[in-house]
Amino acid sequence: MIPRTIFSEEHEIFRASARRFIAAEIVPHYPAWDRDGLVPREIWRQAGAAGLLLCNAPEEFGGAGGDFLFSAIVMEELARVGANGVFFHLHSDIVAPYLVKYGTAAQKQAWLPRFASGEAIGAIAMTEPSAGSDLQAIRSTARRDGEHYVVNGQKVFISNGQQADLVIVAVKTDPTQGARGMSLLLVEADRAGFRRGRKLAKIGLHAQDTSELFFEDVRVPAGNVLGGEGQGFGLLMNELAQERLTQAVRAVATSEAALEWTVEYVQQRHAFGKPIAAFQNTQFVLAGLKAEILAQRVLVDRCLELHVAGQFDAVDAAMAKITTIDLQSRVIDQCLQLFGGYGYMTEFPIARAWADARYGKIAGGSMETMKLIIARSLFGR
Repeated sequence: MIPRTIFSEEHEIFRASARRFIAAEIVPHYPAWDRDGLVPREIWRQAGAAGLLLCNAPEEFGGAGGDFLFSAIVMEELARVGANGVFFHLHSDIVAPYLVKYGTAAQKQAWLPRFASGEAIGAIAMTEPSAGSDLQAIRSTARRDGEHYVVNGQKVFISNGQQADLVIVAVKTDPTQGARGMSLLLVEADRAGFRRGRKLAKIGLHAQDTSELFFEDVRVPAGNVLGGEGQGFGLLMNELAQERLTQAVRAVATSEAALEWTVEYVQQRHAFGKPIAAFQNTQFVLAGLKAEILAQRVLVDRCLELHVAGQFDAVDAAMAKITTIDLQSRVIDQCLQLFGGYGYMTEFPIARAWADARYGKIAGGSMETMKLIIARSLFGR
């Protein structure tokens, strides 16, 4: 095995702590959360107390002040036990960075300490019924009215939507200006006119709540603009690389976990008088997957290294996403096959992982959009 050299002793001490917390507080309860379609708020508060939220946010705002590798460790450890429906990463590493980088002092002080403690949960609302990967097509609007904006529109497929206390909402403040007319607004969930729709039923990631959100003449103070009016599209583009890196981190860790579960299973399960592991086909399938996973692990660790150094860009992120997500799907599918009929039973982690994995090809930009980004880097268009 090629050693993972990007993590320091401090990182590994944190990993051991995160692993203990997940084993004690998440693993025993995860099947129930998967059935209920929700991760209880109490576990968010416990995770905050354990230091698993906002690992790389500044200490002055309640974060741990570490680098992104600490966040990656939390993602890896959740994936290792098949708890991919616990979306700490979206709260900590997708939503919170907008406040850290672009928020005013007042916005940071109002929300980041509460995010870090788990007292408040964050979400980001970009996708609409008619706008997914093409964010310029959003129709939600925010009309300036004195010292407020009046927000109207609908969002869909919003992760953490059922429980979010604060939602970063992409809106058109000037619908005539295309991307340059897009802004980001901080919308508190207790504002009049804000309404959560149904909790959406998904084929996977059942423990993670995904919702429709509705905005009907929601009055939001002008001071809730994030980063300035008309800056929304640029801010979203700036942060998508890290979002896609989180997908790559989780995909490789899930592939590693699936292989581990399968190696253990095929040594215990017998067919035709001997363990499934004794068949050459089993050995060759798993050996090939092992080699491919290792190659992707080296790639993702290099991407993490570049990201921490500030040298990771949108094209890197697109390539990391499509290769790791594609591998994850193939690994889990081939591993599930070796479980036979039991692989189709949701009580087995491999079955849940198989259903969960399909999300990665759509969320955070479709695989086709990733290829478009890469193609533009090749042909300059």
